[in-house]
Amino acid sequence: MQGFAGFMWLLSMALILFSGFALIDAAVRREDAYRAADKQTKAFWLIVLGLAFVVNLIFNILSFLPIIGLIATIVYMVDVRPTIKNLPGGGRSRRGGSSSDGPYGPWNGGR
Repeated sequence: MQGFAGFMWLLSMALILFSGFALIDAAVRREDAYRAADKQTKAFWLIVLGLAFVVNLIFNILSFLPIIGLIATIVYMVDVRPTIKNLPGGGRSRRGGSSSDGPYGPWNGGR
């Protein structure tokens, strides 16, 4: 029985890491990328994936709530994430840059 408990613990940790990765990935994507990909809003996915993460932390893997959270996480990772990544710029939030940067690069001729 101890081997089964160890396996379930590893499976639970994998689900927590998987849902945590999806939550972080959704958080770093731009809001307009979700609209451009014709998907639900960023806030919607942050709430759904945040709930999935918290449920995975609290409940046992044999409960039905972590399974619902896993399904939501899989939908994000298989449907939403690849669509957003295929957008120009990968849907990532821009950090840094200058005020003269346009959508295709610097307006100042690359100086």
